[in-house]
Amino acid sequence: MQKKLTAIIEREGNGYVSLCPELDIASQGNTIEEARLNLQEALELFFESASPAEINTRLHAEVYVTQVEVAVG
Repeated sequence: MQKKLTAIIEREGNGYVSLCPELDIASQGNTIEEARLNLQEALELFFESASPAEINTRLHAEVYVTQVEVAVG
């Protein structure tokens, strides 16, 4: 079974941090693609080892990624 999850990737220092907000699982890499692949691996390992109860507890069914505009200064 395949499941689509959100991957948020941002630069941090000389590398990239990737986050899946649905499960609050993060990883990192030296490139965007490496960070994405490392997150994918971390998620697959989580689903292989977590109990159904843990998955249900951690999985947020609805996650919205958007932008807001705020005054600065």
